[in-house]
Amino acid sequence: MKCGLLGRKLGHSYSPQIHAMLGDYTYALFEKEPEELEDFLKNGDFHGLNVTVPYKKAVIPYLDELTPIAEKLGAVNTIVRRDGKLIGHNTDYFGFQMMLDRLTMPIDLRKVLVLGSGGASNTAAAVLRDRGARVVVISRTGEHNYQNLHLHQDAELIINTTPVGMYPDTGIAPVDVKNRKAFPCLRGVLDVIYNPARTQLLLDAETQMEDDGWFNVGNGLLMLVAQAKEAAEWFTGTSISDAVIEPILDTLEAQMLNIVLIGMPGCGKTTIGRLIAEKTGRKFVDSDELIVKLAGKTIPEIFAQDGEEVFRDWETKALAEAAKQSGLVIATGGGCVTKERNYNLLHQNGEIFWIRRDISALPTEGRPLSQTSSLEEMYRLREPLYTRFHDWLIDNNGHPQDAAERILHILEG
Repeated sequence: MKCGLLGRKLGHSYSPQIHAMLGDYTYALFEKEPEELEDFLKNGDFHGLNVTVPYKKAVIPYLDELTPIAEKLGAVNTIVRRDGKLIGHNTDYFGFQMMLDRLTMPIDLRKVLVLGSGGASNTAAAVLRDRGARVVVISRTGEHNYQNLHLHQDAELIINTTPVGMYPDTGIAPVDVKNRKAFPCLRGVLDVIYNPARTQLLLDAETQMEDDGWFNVGNGLLMLVAQAKEAAEWFTGTSISDAVIEPILDTLEAQMLNIVLIGMPGCGKTTIGRLIAEKTGRKFVDSDELIVKLAGKTIPEIFAQDGEEVFRDWETKALAEAAKQSGLVIATGGGCVTKERNYNLLHQNGEIFWIRRDISALPTEGRPLSQTSSLEEMYRLREPLYTRFHDWLIDNNGHPQDAAERILHILEG
């Protein structure tokens, strides 16, 4: 069987990898211009297709039949060829259902704000209404918009279906959920974006989760895998257990995850990071090396000529460039935790490992602050910051290889 993904500019797609884990068929990427669409659908060599923007509506005139869900949504993301006919279906409905199933809060009779008015918004709104939610679609124009959000303070769930916050333009959110006065009843936030794993919207929501005990925060990777599972059923004509979704999701999350190393200068972050990169095939990034590249100066030169604050600005720029990517091993500078702004940058795609080593074993050569400051006093000031940033604590008073193995063991779990 020949299957694939139809779109205009596909770039990097996880669909081939996902479908390789779902069925025994080839899966290619078909980039087509609008003027090529009709000929491809009529004469292309394929058994089944997934369809992505901007063609989910454009393909409909060339299809022979639509399933009830595709008709209801007015969009097609799956096409199969059966008995010479092209049949259009929409598996995003099932995918979004799976996202909602992860919530610990009930949906029926709850007020839900759906941000955006495109295809993903239509799907989310349809599923929510079918489950009894009171749905309000927020768009740039129209009766319900971003200027009158104060009318919706009673919303209990917010779902982002816009591209705001998507890679590479991370760090922005479509609405402010940090302000509890804006949405005092809010209990959950979902984002259909999955790159980065934590958009700014989800990072802001996680802050509230920590304060208020929320557990209803999630991205769109589950929806991507779940809709692919149902599409594979249409391609193959066979039933596939929902149980396959979780291991595929785990595989993708591990692959996309950044492994971020923090800790005092000289604690072994670079050595451990290179060992992990070598074992996993990931790209290794040293934030200090990236700072030198961006600033055009060595780190001692930046400190001597411009001072520490300028160095910290360069450090944030370097972390912003590296951490919005996926699948990296990132060794940070010892003082990156002194700027709270760096936490979200590192956390958006990463698990943060604090590498701890006895102060007596820390070298100082080539490290400006380590040479001019008491390491004991530096550690006293930074320890609560490392505690604030880290997800995992790794002891490195033995062999760096052992520390690297502990990190890999944690990730495997």
